[in-house]
Amino acid sequence: MTQENKDILQNLSRQYRELGITDQIDYEKFYLYSIITHSTAIEGSTVTEVEAQLLFDEGITSGKRTMMEQMMNLDLKEAYDYGMQWIKLHEPITTEWLIMLASKVMARTGAEYNAMGGSFSAARGELRKLNVTAGFGGRSYISFTKVPARLEAFCTELNKRRKEIVPTDIVAIYELSFWAHYELVTIHPWADGNGRTSRLLMNLLQMEFGALPVKVLREDKAEYIQALVDTREEENLEIFINCMARLHCQHLKHDISQFIKSVSE
Repeated sequence: MTQENKDILQNLSRQYRELGITDQIDYEKFYLYSIITHSTAIEGSTVTEVEAQLLFDEGITSGKRTMMEQMMNLDLKEAYDYGMQWIKLHEPITTEWLIMLASKVMARTGAEYNAMGGSFSAARGELRKLNVTAGFGGRSYISFTKVPARLEAFCTELNKRRKEIVPTDIVAIYELSFWAHYELVTIHPWADGNGRTSRLLMNLLQMEFGALPVKVLREDKAEYIQALVDTREEENLEIFINCMARLHCQHLKHDISQFIKSVSE
């Protein structure tokens, strides 16, 4: 992360805390609902934050949205609920746990696959047994045969980095979470749900160390996806890390501005 982004991130995070924005009633709940709504929107859901709130709190579905979109949001909500409780234990992150996390993300919407490598279920979070590309004309992700070993190596490195984190080092926490997001989505362990699961893992790591979780808004999608593509093509992780830091700072500035305006009125 550039020094400029580090300084801005530290200053905005400090201001956010000092203003007491997170101390508002139900702040954490509504912030989480926003994260979930925008994460599924990145994957094509059109469910709004208000519709998500009604769905999560009162079980009221929207006639304007498909059941698939609404189940996608319900799945991700339950995955966050599970992950937020688990991450408090500070247990080692393993391949088996990532599979469990993915199964929560895809519980209602995951498909069954019959591929050359064998049959597997996205709903159970099972690792892919087929090869995939990064969109039409995009580079292929690693062969499915290499996924288990790459995941094991990823977990080993992630757990090592988690142990080295100083909880007061806000920049290091975000850099770790951005690194983990990029690495997991680049391994692309699953046939579906990689983006949602990678953003979920990123947020859980931020929560583990007390940092405000990062939102990737639906309007951020083009910049976010382009950063992933550019990082992979140029093999320069700083591209993605700086993009995520920049987006987070933009959102912090907006929230701070809105909060100051509302309390002054």
